[in-house]
Amino acid sequence: MSNKPAEITFDDFLAVDIRVGQIINAETFPQARKPAYKLLIDFGQEIGQKKSSAQITVHYSPDQLVGRKVMAVINFPKRQIGPFMSEVLTLGFADENGDILLAGTEENTPIGARLL
Repeated sequence: MSNKPAEITFDDFLAVDIRVGQIINAETFPQARKPAYKLLIDFGQEIGQKKSSAQITVHYSPDQLVGRKVMAVINFPKRQIGPFMSEVLTLGFADENGDILLAGTEENTPIGARLL
């Protein structure tokens, strides 16, 4: 079995809408099966505020998250996670233990900006 990912076209890439947002609220999510936070992320006037459940509790506290810019896929279908409806997928990378580190961007990147 090969570890090489399947090739995609540029149009396939453009179909995934990845935007920069700023976390405006972060709180614990005790009803989640795995430790997670409920995030409220502002993507600017065009997209507005969206909710996300993120399993990022190992490396971040809610206080560290508020004001932080993150990257998220905004055009996946909404996903019900327990009593919470997650509207976007906040992006990150697994560390050596499988715990998630947020994907980042430059601080001066405007909220709502699309990854191209």
